[in-house]
Amino acid sequence: MDLTFLNDYINVVVLGICLCIGYVIKTSLDFIGNKYIPVIMLIIGTGINIIVNFPQINATIILGGMISGLASTGLYEAMRNLINRGEKKVV
Repeated sequence: MDLTFLNDYINVVVLGICLCIGYVIKTSLDFIGNKYIPVIMLIIGTGINIIVNFPQINATIILGGMISGLASTGLYEAMRNLINRGEKKVV
């Protein structure tokens, strides 16, 4: 199954904002569990995309915000893995 069509829905501004907010949640707010961060990013991404495109709210805008918010969590993990690639994990 080819999911490359989802790239058409990613909003780079929303992705960047969600990436920054997710980083702050992950590193600073210990009372929020890691399993809740994707849900929070989905909600924030949807809200930001609705605000940015306010007069025209439709399903495409909502889907774009959701995908951008969720993509920010995946982008964070990819960046973390690239940065920490040479380090050995101490158990």
